[in-house]
Amino acid sequence: MAATSIVMLMMFCNFIHVCFSVIPTCQPTYPPNELPVYKEDVDLLQFAQNLEFSEAEFFLWGALGYGLDRIAPQQAMGGPPPVGVQKANLDSLTRNIITEFGYEEVGHLRILRETVGGIRRPLLNLSASNFAKLIDEAFGYALRPPFNPYGDSLSYMIASYLIPYMGLVGYVGSNPSLQGYQSKRLLAGLLGVESGQDAVIRMYLYERAEMVVSPYKITVAEFTIRISELRNKLAMCGIKDEGIRVPLALGAERKTKSNVLSANTDSISYSRTPAEILRVLYNSGNERVPGGFFPDGANGKIAKQFLQPR
Repeated sequence: MAATSIVMLMMFCNFIHVCFSVIPTCQPTYPPNELPVYKEDVDLLQFAQNLEFSEAEFFLWGALGYGLDRIAPQQAMGGPPPVGVQKANLDSLTRNIITEFGYEEVGHLRILRETVGGIRRPLLNLSASNFAKLIDEAFGYALRPPFNPYGDSLSYMIASYLIPYMGLVGYVGSNPSLQGYQSKRLLAGLLGVESGQDAVIRMYLYERAEMVVSPYKITVAEFTIRISELRNKLAMCGIKDEGIRVPLALGAERKTKSNVLSANTDSISYSRTPAEILRVLYNSGNERVPGGFFPDGANGKIAKQFLQPR
């Protein structure tokens, strides 16, 4: 009996030793002889900072009434302050969402700068009049009164529909071109959060799809459809953008008209090139003609190359 107890005790002690002496592996194993960041990766990830700047300033100002120059001035790298941005009239739920989004963008800018180096914040036009102009173009006529993204929570979230999605499809488009394992890890992490932000915005609007946006007598769903159609028109590369309601032909497996998440016929995220993104964000349909959210053009090697004389 005593011998059995001793054997059991020894087995237990050995079990404890094995369990607590093995150090768990918590870091991924990267391919040997691979670089963390390739030279070619830098340009693509620096280009992405243009969109991160626009999101950071729009979200921070909308929720808090101030932006990077107060929260993280070093991230702006001496770039000019945004034009026309202001605090929005948000309810507590929407303010909490947008505050979180804003601080997430600060983190994105920081990790991008630490990984591939930063670019100067470009001049951003986030004025109500600029949003109103874009919305007018989406509908094909001038709304009266002009659309004001800062007037109330619903209008602000409709305006937010314009921004994170372009970052999402841009990251998807950049993914195949990245080579470094650190570059890929960074993009995957950024894409995950950008996708989440876009999903929150789309779900917020989907829940209110049939709500009429005052004072226009136009539903939320129609706003998203018109905005997506405009972006497809400006980008000039087919359908890569869809509103929160779609025809069955564009729904998941052609079995749903709901479209909480925008995706292709295989339910895979759409992708866009830097040129497509600039055509949309410049609101010019031409990556060589600045305007829209970037009056002086975006920064970084990729964007600047489009502005060089041919």
